[in-house]
Amino acid sequence: MPIIVNLDVMMAKRKMSLNELSEKVDVTLSNLSILKTGKAKAVRFNTLEAICKALDCQPGDILEYAEE
Repeated sequence: MPIIVNLDVMMAKRKMSLNELSEKVDVTLSNLSILKTGKAKAVRFNTLEAICKALDCQPGDILEYAEE
């Protein structure tokens, strides 16, 4: 898939665990894990907004497009 999810990179930069992020954005661990591993087929804008707010970043810091 040409969309790369850099959620783990941003979490590491902010020294935040998946558990902490899950609590802050009110998304289940399993759903965050699916997103983090790049297996998600979609992400809601309100979820993306909450993640960006919790990690103090921009959507482009989390999602990246790379041609195959």
